[in-house]
Amino acid sequence: MSTILLHINNLSISFKNDGIDQSIIKNISYSVFENEIVGIVGESGSGKSVSSLAILGLLPKRVSNITSGTITFNDLDLTTISNKQFQAIRGQKIAMIFQEPMSSLNPSMTCGKQVEEILFQHTNLTKNQIKGETLLLFNKVKLPHPERVYKSYPHEISGGQKQRVMIAMAIACKPQLLIADEPTTALDVTVQKDIISLLKELQEETKMSIIFITHDLSLISEIANRVVVMYQGEIVEQNTVENIFKQPKHPYTKALIQSRPSLEVRLKTLPTIKDVLNDTVSDAIITSDMRQIQHKKIYSKAPLLEVVNLEKEYISKSGFFAKTETFKAVNKVSFKLYEGETLGLVGESGCGKSTLGNAILLLDKATKGHILYKGKDITNLTKAETKAIRKDIQIIFQDPYASLNPRLTIGNAIMEPMKVHNLFTSDKERKEQTMDVLKRVGLEESAFNKYPHQFSGGQRQRVGIARTIALQPKLIVCDESVSALDISVQAQVLNLLNELKENFGFTYIFISHDLAVVKYMSDQLLVMNQGKIEELDDADVIYNSPKKDYTKKLISAIPKGL
Repeated sequence: MSTILLHINNLSISFKNDGIDQSIIKNISYSVFENEIVGIVGESGSGKSVSSLAILGLLPKRVSNITSGTITFNDLDLTTISNKQFQAIRGQKIAMIFQEPMSSLNPSMTCGKQVEEILFQHTNLTKNQIKGETLLLFNKVKLPHPERVYKSYPHEISGGQKQRVMIAMAIACKPQLLIADEPTTALDVTVQKDIISLLKELQEETKMSIIFITHDLSLISEIANRVVVMYQGEIVEQNTVENIFKQPKHPYTKALIQSRPSLEVRLKTLPTIKDVLNDTVSDAIITSDMRQIQHKKIYSKAPLLEVVNLEKEYISKSGFFAKTETFKAVNKVSFKLYEGETLGLVGESGCGKSTLGNAILLLDKATKGHILYKGKDITNLTKAETKAIRKDIQIIFQDPYASLNPRLTIGNAIMEPMKVHNLFTSDKERKEQTMDVLKRVGLEESAFNKYPHQFSGGQRQRVGIARTIALQPKLIVCDESVSALDISVQAQVLNLLNELKENFGFTYIFISHDLAVVKYMSDQLLVMNQGKIEELDDADVIYNSPKKDYTKKLISAIPKGL
């Protein structure tokens, strides 16, 4: 039997909220053995990150309090040691990879210097040895061109590369325990697969233990030996990966497994956590015959939008006297979009998905080609014409918090674009319409007078959707609009988008790096690679028999579960 490296016993943590102690973590117990990967899974607010910050002594001192229990690491109770003792452990014995590498890396320091800083602090190596060790680490985490990354600043490298720099920092001192907190959430499916493979390789090579935290159970199946399932600050189930997937005992675990869109069947409505807990899951499916009938109806009309040989070019100049270089973010893209259709747009970061979406939204002018909306070319409109078309073509953003004005109440945020586009004759009418829209997206009327910070991520996304549909647009671009949401909240939002499409006849361009979600939502699928269309066909056809190697690579990278 392996030795226990970390043991958490009856741990309870409370946070002060308006002077009142609120219990956040309730009597949790679990162990991590040497040379083992333990997955911790649960949605936002389940306590995954709070309990892992407690291991490193990183809980905010003034507002948090460990009310009971112990955290034993190598026979040392971490709840009893001083901050100075912790400094000898952090980075050296226990290291952490955070969810958002851009905010965890120092933007004013090169990537090489940031890794060197760790080695200076915890080792006795010379300056030259430290540089050599840093480059070795960059090789180990499979960074392309380690010398270039060593001299680069974080903003000069991609998201996947930033995450690799974070991993290099975390493993620099060969820790015994690595805590990876949602390290792949914002990454493409292929980059996500690479990072998972890398962590597994490093674990096998160094024999370190890993706590891998995520809200995606399918992802856990790719990396962990055992799984701990957390819900509302408690551990509801823990078992081997196989038992969790094949014989889940707790309704919440079952709900996490069922809420993810299946690649095999297309359910009419995705089950949410609430549905599974209340036993109200609908098993109605959309058959291929039903899809065919629907598609016949959609594709018998004239296209709503037609993109013809569209190009978007950017000019870059690296130095004052340097030669200007052009880069084609979108290269000769052509497709048709029909009323009532959802067109899925997929591809890795930098493939041109969002640039194409911005060109259609007239937020970024195309360099060449034509965009025909209802048969009219909209690439060279006057200001007044552009304003008129903006009402018809709207966007739902990825980050609803960043796209809402924190000083405006939700009601005013929804009414504001109505005023801009002269919809309705009075504020009284606009308010009535806003109340109706809030109800349609599943929010209470009381939301009208609240501010964005008073809502959860899923509720804010509903506000973003409400703001968009209040203008009664014809075409909506959903740009990664569910990628940051928990599995169950994601299911709610996808159900809502489909319901609104049915009720209002919306047409969607659905951009996402989550291929399981895109398959569930889409009629047609457009796969982009390096600015060009790689494949364009019925979503089911592409998933069942992809023609191009690039598409095959994307599909094979989807975490499947067991």
